[in-house]
Amino acid sequence: MPTSRSYRDSCAIARALDVVGERWALLVVRELLLAPQRFSELRHALPHVSSNLLADRLRELERNGVIHRPAATEGPRAYELTERGRKLEAVLLALSDWGMDAPQPPPPSALSATSVLIFLRSAARPDPAAPPTNCRLELDGRVWTVRLESGRVQVQPGEPATAAASLRTDPGTLSALLTDPATLATACADGSAAVVGDPSAIERLLHSVTDATAGTPADHEHPVSTAP
Repeated sequence: MPTSRSYRDSCAIARALDVVGERWALLVVRELLLAPQRFSELRHALPHVSSNLLADRLRELERNGVIHRPAATEGPRAYELTERGRKLEAVLLALSDWGMDAPQPPPPSALSATSVLIFLRSAARPDPAAPPTNCRLELDGRVWTVRLESGRVQVQPGEPATAAASLRTDPGTLSALLTDPATLATACADGSAAVVGDPSAIERLLHSVTDATAGTPADHEHPVSTAP
């Protein structure tokens, strides 16, 4: 059942925590930063939450105007952030900065595609003088368009109109590749990654993550802008 607990404190911090302070609530918001997701997709991205608890959090967030479900032409309706919900991106960025020194959780731990993509979008610093390049990225069966342009990386859900190359892998492998792009050939050889098209485009994408952002996507989740 959705909770109706309250701190019964008039401070704005307490009132904010009344809305998003329950366990899993902010991770649901994180998962919706880049694209709407259906219940099954959120359940896959957050494997350690039970279906009942996830359903409760979604109802609470919807009731409080953080997320909503627009009408769908077919299939289950997807959840997406409201304008009010998108304002939490800055909160998540600050929490990410604060949490960098926190220890890693014990295995088995989860790493969602959204987490890795938020890291990539924030940490990447491609050559601003290089021509714009589109890459197709497939993670856990979902396709994303990753565009390198003007020294930035943009991430959009869906198939690119054109792409110099395509990379199919899983979030954990992509995390490792962003940490050490030299392992791309090994990942392709053992089947954990597959590249179609111009390999140099994928290498350029991987190498665009600068040495200044040492660590892994699990350490750095820095949403710097919201995909439209």
